[in-house]
Amino acid sequence: MSSSSPISAASRAYGPPKGQQTRLVILEAALGLASQIGLEGLSIGALAEVTQMSKSGVFAHFGSREELQISVIREYHRRFAEEIFQPALREPRGLPRLRALFDRWVQRVAVEVDSGCIYISAAVEFDDRPGPVREALVGMVRTWHEALIRAARLAIAEGHLRADTEPEQLLFELHGLILALHHDARLLHSPGSVERARRGFARLIASHAAA
Repeated sequence: MSSSSPISAASRAYGPPKGQQTRLVILEAALGLASQIGLEGLSIGALAEVTQMSKSGVFAHFGSREELQISVIREYHRRFAEEIFQPALREPRGLPRLRALFDRWVQRVAVEVDSGCIYISAAVEFDDRPGPVREALVGMVRTWHEALIRAARLAIAEGHLRADTEPEQLLFELHGLILALHHDARLLHSPGSVERARRGFARLIASHAAA
């Protein structure tokens, strides 16, 4: 005889509870707004208008504007990892994995040209503003950077990159390519920005390639 209750069985059959579904709808709207106007532009009132809910209804799911901003950062990071990090792990250890991480990162930036990268925009908004929102943002970005550094170290261990390659320096230069891509593609609308970023990656890797 099954130990699961009718309620838990119903939850599996029909998906998340209504409250959780509502929260996801609000979070989806919040991500859309944040990508357009930044985290600082998010407010309970703006979300209530977009979702056609009452302010009290939106507030009940997050409790504060600060918690809403942190929830947006966490959800953005979850999707970022799902789209970039997790698929890249299926690639062989070493340079193939590092290349997949960068290539998927470039693809995401290219898609975000019309909206904006929350990591980049929020860094400008909160770089000099201590507090829980900045801490959440820094934690998510550092998690991503650590994944890239691990991939670089594996590429060294596998003999794909020279033993004297500095993973932290490699990360710095890779991140520089992404920031340049975002700047040229989003602000200047420069054609060929994505291809230039990929050529920059190829040259950077070639400069560290093992014999």
